[in-house]
Amino acid sequence: MISVCRWPSLAYGSVQLVIGGAGQNMQAILLVGAGGAIGAMARFGLASLVGRLLPMSFPLATLLINIIGSVLMGVVVGLMARFLPPQAEGLRLFVAVGALGGFTTFSSFSLDTIVLIERGALPQAGLYVLLSVVVCLIGLYLGLLMTRGVA
Repeated sequence: MISVCRWPSLAYGSVQLVIGGAGQNMQAILLVGAGGAIGAMARFGLASLVGRLLPMSFPLATLLINIIGSVLMGVVVGLMARFLPPQAEGLRLFVAVGALGGFTTFSSFSLDTIVLIERGALPQAGLYVLLSVVVCLIGLYLGLLMTRGVA
């Protein structure tokens, strides 16, 4: 079994850029941005299609996108770890960070959690999951409270 920990920059905040000169950072930003645009358009298209085909009050489209994105992240990262050299940073940034990150950041959250588990950091993985869900829900609610009286 190939561990996804082979590329530590993919875990723990998938937006870490290539360390190097300004040109390398700009190239990384453009690769992530181009991939992100493709992923965001794919998310919008799939959500629109699911909404038209299966209209319901349950957020099925978001759930499906999160599941599909997480499966794809596992497949892509697994294949890249197995078959691509570590120097294939550009492809990793474009596909994993950009396209899949733009499709759903839940796939990045899932990958970060699995990396923690693979490293044997079970308490940190549990804390990460708990904080991610609870604090993000609280943050969204607070943001809504702050803006509801503004409009």
